[in-house]
Amino acid sequence: MQRKLWEDEGTLDLHDASITIHREYFPASKADTYLQELRKIRWKQKKIVVFGKKHLEPRETAWYGDGGISYTYSGVTHTARPWIPVLAEMREDIMNTIHASFNSVLLNRYRDGQDGVAWHADDELELGDHPIIGSVSLGQTRCFQIRRKQTPKEVVSLNLHHGDLVVMSGNTQKFWEHQVPKTKQKVAERINLTFRKIHYG
Repeated sequence: MQRKLWEDEGTLDLHDASITIHREYFPASKADTYLQELRKIRWKQKKIVVFGKKHLEPRETAWYGDGGISYTYSGVTHTARPWIPVLAEMREDIMNTIHASFNSVLLNRYRDGQDGVAWHADDELELGDHPIIGSVSLGQTRCFQIRRKQTPKEVVSLNLHHGDLVVMSGNTQKFWEHQVPKTKQKVAERINLTFRKIHYG
């Protein structure tokens, strides 16, 4: 069963979750500039472990952050590259708005509709018990879906547009999971950035 497509700005009315949508958080002109800059970075398509077997991720990724930070998911350890000006600027802007602290960012590049990310929660130990995730969308509008772990057949869908910011916090990662499904529609490139705070040392 799929619930209605959510298009409004504001906090979603969900049990055991805190998810807020800031539509066009970055205005089109600034979002365009960021997209052009991020296209130039060194993207990689890594192998991940799924059910004990290695597969190429259906997207390209990059990982930036403070010195000495690493992050492991799906059997892959990412070592952070040093911050570049465009990412440092975006991080500062978002931190000042939502009053959170981030020391890293994971970038995903969805080249077309055949790229996506399957159901998961950002609940790795390095993120702590109640992680705050600041997620920015640039480029093509794509469907972002969330579902409660206890009721996986009930899916809430959101279309995330160029410049949108989604903030997930509280118990969201404990009780909910999310995905960007693949699509047969002809769609252009989308770059997603998820700003996080890694706890280490």
